[in-house]
Amino acid sequence: MYVIRERFFAFGDDFDVLDEHGNKLFHVDGKVFTVRDKVVIEDLNGDEVASVHRQLIALRQTYEIRIAGEKAAEVRKKLFTPFRDKFTIDVPGPDDLEMKGDLLDHEYVIEQNGQEVAAVSKRWLTIRDTYAVQVAAHINPLLIIASVLALDLALDRANQPADPND
Repeated sequence: MYVIRERFFAFGDDFDVLDEHGNKLFHVDGKVFTVRDKVVIEDLNGDEVASVHRQLIALRQTYEIRIAGEKAAEVRKKLFTPFRDKFTIDVPGPDDLEMKGDLLDHEYVIEQNGQEVAAVSKRWLTIRDTYAVQVAAHINPLLIIASVLALDLALDRANQPADPND
C-alpha cells in the first residue's frame, strides 16, 4: 500500500508518497506557474522518475504520464458518465486500464481487462489531501501513483472556474 499525502502549507501542491509504514518513497513536486498542470515525481535523491502534465491541445481533458523519460500512458476523462467519474489510462499496447469511482466518496478502482488491479481511497476528514493506494503486485506502482495524481489534477481543474483559454 502507498499513501500520497499533500504537505500542509506547501507552495505548489507538493506531495510525499509513503509506504504503509510511513517511510517516504517519493516526493511529488507540483510545478507552480505552469500552464500545463505539471507534477514531477522524484526519488529520495531528488532525481525525476516520472511526471504528469496536462496536454494543452486535446478534445477531452488529457494528462500524459512519463516514466523514466518515456511516455507511459495518457489519462483521459471519459465523456458522458453521470454519477461516476471514469478515466481511461491508455498505455502502449492492448492492456489499457480504466479508473472509475464516485466523485463524492472519493473511492476509485483501477481495472485492467475487467480485473481490479488497484484501489484508491481519498480520506475526507484530513487537513491535507490524502490518498491511500493499493496496487497489485504485477502492476507498476509508479504508473498507478501518476494516474492518481492525474486524477487529482483533473478533479482540481474541474472545481476551478472555467478558463476561456482551455
